[in-house]
Amino acid sequence: MIRSVPETRSTNDDVAALARDGAREGTWLRADRQTGGRGRQGREWRSPPGNLYASTLVRVQPGDPPAHTLALTAAVALHEIIGLYAPDAALLIKWPNDILAGGAKLSGILLERSGDAVVIGFGVNLAHYPETLERPTTSVAALAGVAPDPAAFLDALADAFARWLGRWRNEGLRVVRDRWLAASHPIGTALTAAASGEKVEGLFDGLDETGALRLRIADGSTRIINAGDVFLI
Repeated sequence: MIRSVPETRSTNDDVAALARDGAREGTWLRADRQTGGRGRQGREWRSPPGNLYASTLVRVQPGDPPAHTLALTAAVALHEIIGLYAPDAALLIKWPNDILAGGAKLSGILLERSGDAVVIGFGVNLAHYPETLERPTTSVAALAGVAPDPAAFLDALADAFARWLGRWRNEGLRVVRDRWLAASHPIGTALTAAASGEKVEGLFDGLDETGALRLRIADGSTRIINAGDVFLI
């Protein structure tokens, strides 16, 4: 079920409230505009009309893969749909779930958990992108020449996410992990990870069996990054 509203403070907050009231898995909420959108680590997420601001709900079940790996699942689904609208763009996934085109960020995904409920928020630059951030950004319109209708984009994304969620649940993390790796930057890509108050530079060495980032650093050892910000060097 997809519900759309003209404006809200945060679709993640609204879906979290619906989850507390017993909403079913597969509930979606889309807003034309957010007044208090946020990204990872509480960063502000600017929300002009024309872009996608939407959140959905997953109910974690016994036997599911680890809930945090829904970040990879969401990224794989979103990468697939952006690719339909911008087929000539050189899209890739940067750990854990940012979609980039030519090094510029197209989207953000925010996971928040309460009990068995995982709320997954998607922010996608369809028509507009901020030009005042420290990192490069872009939009689907800038890549493809036209901005998708947010409602139509979400219809496609909801279908793709449901399909990948089913594979994550029924086939296990490996199938999602393999697709994520196929859509990511090559092994050996130079990265910087800001995690636990320090910056670590190294070469991308894939993901471990839990979906954590593997970084091969200069002394030949491997660092496992479970959380943090990652940048292409």
